Amino acid sequence: MEELKKMLEELNIEYTDKMAEQFIVYMNGILEWNEKINLTAITNRDEFIAKHYADSLLPISMEQMKNADTVIDVGTGGGFPGVPLAIVFPDKKFVLMDSLNKRLKVIDDLCAKAGIYNVETLHGRAEDLSHIKEHRAKYDVCVSRAVANMSTLSEYCLPFVKKGGYFLAYKGPSAEEEVKTAVNAINILGGKIESYIEAFNSKIFEFNHYIVCVKKIKETPAKYPRKAGIPSKEPLK
Repeated sequence: MEELKKMLEELNIEYTDKMAEQFIVYMNGILEWNEKINLTAITNRDEFIAKHYADSLLPISMEQMKNADTVIDVGTGGGFPGVPLAIVFPDKKFVLMDSLNKRLKVIDDLCAKAGIYNVETLHGRAEDLSHIKEHRAKYDVCVSRAVANMSTLSEYCLPFVKKGGYFLAYKGPSAEEEVKTAVNAINILGGKIESYIEAFNSKIFEFNHYIVCVKKIKETPAKYPRKAGIPSKEPLK
């Protein structure tokens, strides 16, 4: 609990005892379920707080996130970054999408136990779901920590974002190089890199991660994303 409070205080998050308890209940649940389903390689609690919670909460001070009403998390895995953001922003609606349904069932179960009521889960692949009317261009913000290059990730994510909304990509040390190679793909998909890279400089947590902020300035052409598997095999250039 002490490490969690340090994180929340360093990120200038005004938290309640209920929020702190939600973080603890969700973490304990993920680590318990992890013995049956592969949800995370991180099993040390302090490391979990740094690499799943602190990392997920990187964009909380960004106006793009503060002003959003609806947020979709593409490739949420064990619920990151969606669940930590949902705890901090209980007034926003979060949709957590993943292609593996058993992960989503765990998220549903743990959110119910932790009293996190602003999270819905969505099963399927981004290449299919973003062509469905109820999800295409419907979200103020799309977030993703999924493991994919920036061009591929933009093809997965930008179709979900409404015009004027934002795609916030969580990236590691190679962010700058990835952005350079993805500029044309982002433009094709209707986006424009607005704030180039936002870094988190921590006195406590040792990791070098970034948020790439892409604004949706025009509608994504109807043919994107391409069929399942193609964006990863043949990234737009």
